[in-house]
Amino acid sequence: MRLGQTSIIYFLSKLFASGLGFLATIYIARMLGPGPLGVYSVAIGLVSWLAIAGKVGLSGAISKRVSEGEDRGEYALAGTTIIFSLFVLVACGLVLFRTQVADYIGYPATGYIVLILLVVLLNSLINSLLVGLHLVHVSGVLSPVRTGGRALLQIALIATGAGTAGLFTGHIVGYCLVIGIGGFFIARNLPDLSRPKRRHFERLVDFAKFSWLGSLQSKMFSYTDIIVLGVFVSSGLIGVYAAAWNIAEFLILFSGALSSTLFPEISSLSAEEDSQVVARIVEQSLSFGGLFLVPGLFGGALLGERILRIYGPEFPKGSTILTVLIVANLLMGYQNQLLNTLNAIDRPDLAFRVNVVFVAINVTLNVGLISLYGWLGAAVATTVSVAASLVLAYYHVDTIIDFAVPTGEIAKQWFAAVLMAGVVYAGLWTESTYRLLNHNVATVVLLVSLGAGVYFTVLLAISTEFRTVVDQNVPFGLPILSSG
Repeated sequence: MRLGQTSIIYFLSKLFASGLGFLATIYIARMLGPGPLGVYSVAIGLVSWLAIAGKVGLSGAISKRVSEGEDRGEYALAGTTIIFSLFVLVACGLVLFRTQVADYIGYPATGYIVLILLVVLLNSLINSLLVGLHLVHVSGVLSPVRTGGRALLQIALIATGAGTAGLFTGHIVGYCLVIGIGGFFIARNLPDLSRPKRRHFERLVDFAKFSWLGSLQSKMFSYTDIIVLGVFVSSGLIGVYAAAWNIAEFLILFSGALSSTLFPEISSLSAEEDSQVVARIVEQSLSFGGLFLVPGLFGGALLGERILRIYGPEFPKGSTILTVLIVANLLMGYQNQLLNTLNAIDRPDLAFRVNVVFVAINVTLNVGLISLYGWLGAAVATTVSVAASLVLAYYHVDTIIDFAVPTGEIAKQWFAAVLMAGVVYAGLWTESTYRLLNHNVATVVLLVSLGAGVYFTVLLAISTEFRTVVDQNVPFGLPILSSG
């Protein structure tokens, strides 16, 4: 499969953005401790849920209709109108219940939440239009701009003593940067905006009435546990949990980049009724859905305590949580590809059914298990709900598209990861026994680099398909490619 420069640029941009966010989170944790980080995480989680009410699936609907190539300007304006109207309603509700919001978060953040909600919705609109216009690579490049702007300003404000308020301010400014840049590219590529007719609103709503639950599922995957934990545990523990999530979600970047890149392509092919090509793309998306998550699972289990130690002395106690959350992200990596396929072939009704199962199980288990087992229950609840929805997603795709699960390629990734784990374990034992480096950060960087080198070298050696993909997309030659 030729992933092409679009997916490569998108992935590398997301990787760079996540790296900036990772470093910023470490700085915040070290300077402010887990408490303010927990307050910030709960507030952002609340905004993510409110954003669902502010767009009710319109982002996916806009991407789908614009990607079809007809009446792009009308669909863009219709979607903008609906989203802005919904924002006004949600914002009024926040102002009305501002006291309760502040009590729940543990900080007077209602004003910040309204502003963050606005920029999040605008950013979502920008991204949906970019994806629909086949400018996925531009959307990807905007991620490091947003994250970098947010991180740099947050760090600067914290250094001057701004504290928790600096976290919110930096978040808002980071989004404002990408809204302006993304709007520029959309203005250059989108036809003149025309007044939408009733049918444009209806077609958006027809898709969105199913896809809104997909947005809910995505946010619930990342934030339900944190939102519910806000009721049962302290901000300090939530801060540790959020740090573990920050690491686990770093590993799912490639899967997300793959989904975003393939969506407009599958959508176009499905409109042309080319089912054979669609099936091939689905198979290949599953081949690479766990490319980074499989080795990440072994690496997290072996190095989780040391990685979390970088955040501060209070964080290593979340190492078990980190391992469970990586499992959840691994399952989600494959589920993303299947749900992406259902939406792209214009079957949001089936994606809706999958998401209903996820939402019902996730909410029920989070409330039940967190009340009994605390934060470990939250991680387990997320993992179980993803596993159940993955099985159902596979069932629905399999009934529509004649495809085969690429078990051979997936098995090769696990084999390479097992060999990698052996090398990392040996290196960890050697360092622990002889204290060769005696520096935690240096040890983590060395072992992660060594493990990644072993994993990809082995995979290149044993997987013809992976060699082909690399050969088609890397702008320079590798000896192992020419020898294959």
